[in-house]
Amino acid sequence: MTAATTSPTRTRHRTYPRRASLAILCAGALMTILDGTIVTVALPAIQTDLGFSGAGLAWVVNAYLIPFGGLLLLVGRMGDLLGRKRMFTAGIAVFTAASVLCGLATSQGLLIAARAVQGVGGAMASAVVLGMLVALFPEPREQARAIAVFSAVGSLGATLGTFLGGALTQALSWHWIFLINLPIGVVAWVAAVRVLSPERGAGLRDGADYPGAALVTGALMLTVYVVVGSADRGTTTTLLLTALTLVLFTAFTVRQTRARRPLLRPRLFRSRSLTGANAVQILMVATMYGFQFIGALYLQRVLGFGELATGLAFLPAPVALGVLMTTLSARAIGRFGAYRVLLAGLVLISGGMALLSRAPADGSYAADVLPPMLLMAAGFAAAMPPLTGLAMSGAAEEDAGLASGLFNTTQVVGGSLGLAVLSTLAASRTAGLLDRGAELVPATAEGYRLAFRVATGLAVAALVLAGAVLRPRSR
Repeated sequence: MTAATTSPTRTRHRTYPRRASLAILCAGALMTILDGTIVTVALPAIQTDLGFSGAGLAWVVNAYLIPFGGLLLLVGRMGDLLGRKRMFTAGIAVFTAASVLCGLATSQGLLIAARAVQGVGGAMASAVVLGMLVALFPEPREQARAIAVFSAVGSLGATLGTFLGGALTQALSWHWIFLINLPIGVVAWVAAVRVLSPERGAGLRDGADYPGAALVTGALMLTVYVVVGSADRGTTTTLLLTALTLVLFTAFTVRQTRARRPLLRPRLFRSRSLTGANAVQILMVATMYGFQFIGALYLQRVLGFGELATGLAFLPAPVALGVLMTTLSARAIGRFGAYRVLLAGLVLISGGMALLSRAPADGSYAADVLPPMLLMAAGFAAAMPPLTGLAMSGAAEEDAGLASGLFNTTQVVGGSLGLAVLSTLAASRTAGLLDRGAELVPATAEGYRLAFRVATGLAVAALVLAGAVLRPRSR
């Protein structure tokens, strides 16, 4: 009788901190994800106010992406060694302080420097979140539900960034796209310090491979730098930087096989689910990021939408994502299994992108953009939670932070590759048609259709790879 009456109380006391912890982790991740897209709509206003050149303006974005993508793997491992709560709260503090500096910037140099610090803080906060979620929700059904909520928040932030950037810039000024992070960051930091469970890391002596850390961080930063700036460089320079990147990665790999305490244990990649999920994610995220960027350009340059109208046009996607991920994703995974749900999601993404590749120059939003956008939103809502779960299931508890950092790293690399490749193809195709005497709008539309066709191929490749590599082994 006593056990029966006390058990529900204990369950409530256990559940409440975990739900509060999930909300805090989602809020912290939302800030960093929003910042990756919210600045894009405000770039013209920033350029006018601070006098950036066209090439210099790209560094407002690149200064954030390079340290963010380059440090994810390192800080994920440091979270395992020093404690993931400590890394998360420190990251929120650094990110918030840098956001204030961005908002108060009155010169190009200060803004770019503050954006770089923002990237460092964003990496610190983002890299360890999935590892903390796995530890908070070890039971498979609860873990699937928590990952679905987290994935919904991430997708919502990436899409809402376009809308909020336009709204804040138009209603107030571009400074507020950064200053808005101050109240959110302060509340998230205080809540994280008070609510998140403290944990002790393994200690620096149990894995501090400093030469390996320097090699992989340099290689990842150079990778992001090569990708995000490839359109502004010559082919020779790009090839030389790519070769240097490969040299650094090779040196890092050799170092990990010989180091007494390697930063990235080779046994981590023996997990078929972790390695396969990361490879699938690169292709899937390249597809979705390409759609978000090229789709926004299609609305503006072909259909004639303004900045705010473009943001509003994308709003149905996060609404659909949020509803589907929080209500159906975990149930579907529990009933059909992560593998089948993932494949179904990739089929929907491939179908939606194939439909979008037919969008004409005289098309309409309701007929040519909204249906495939909703189809891809449903596919991403189905695919992302099981893909995340499969990636994290392949890591031991002591490597959870590292696996989280690795998963976030492949997301950044996939998104950067998708943007670089698809935007370059679209621009090249459009320029070729214009040289032959085509009109601007039809040539632009054809360039975007080419990008959408290539993105369809990437989505199909992700589907084939997932079907071949992530299939559950028969008992």
